[in-house]
Amino acid sequence: MKAMILGAGRGERMRPLTDRTPKPLLRVGGDTLIGHQIRRLRAAGFRELVINHAHLGEQIEASLGDGRAYGVSIRYSPEGKALETGGGIFHALPLLGSGPFLVTNSDIWCDLDYSALSIAADDLAQLVLVNNPRHHPRGDFALIDGRVRRDGRERLTFAGIGIYRPELFAACQPGKFPLAPLLHNAMDMGKVGGTQHHGEWMDIGTPQRLEELALRLGPRSEPLFCVDG
Repeated sequence: MKAMILGAGRGERMRPLTDRTPKPLLRVGGDTLIGHQIRRLRAAGFRELVINHAHLGEQIEASLGDGRAYGVSIRYSPEGKALETGGGIFHALPLLGSGPFLVTNSDIWCDLDYSALSIAADDLAQLVLVNNPRHHPRGDFALIDGRVRRDGRERLTFAGIGIYRPELFAACQPGKFPLAPLLHNAMDMGKVGGTQHHGEWMDIGTPQRLEELALRLGPRSEPLFCVDG
């Protein structure tokens, strides 16, 4: 299975840090945010990666190159102007192949073992959900008997990690569009599975959260991993 790391966001909430540096290249714990994600994916057995980029994207390519330094192969999906999550994934489909592929945000910190994820044969997507953080108390979706629903008594937060089939994007056209409506349609058809991750997870969306993560990590330069039971 190939993996895609989303790296095209402008990082408005991270300004001024992202005025001259793309958010995926912000550093913490001895590496860049995207570098930590690449290490996690490689540790889980992923060797073929696709990275999309827009804002200052040439810096991402210059920093990561072909991925050899991380022990992986990286191909890039440049967008010029960011296409949002749905449009960005659709634009990268020719690089991702005809089978299911994993997608993860570049700006999250998570100790999930990516190799533990899988997608059911009849599903269009498999999402990872986490407990709601302070800055997102209402959550995104409900998880009921391993199925992700739009609504439910208890809602969880989408972790920015999922496995998708290309068929999820079958009716799409090139351009800028969000991922959420596609997932909503698939949920209505009962074709979205899910799992809850109970380990570490942070959305590194602001300078304050980046600093919080840096304080938590201290001198640690490598991420820890766990497998949900």
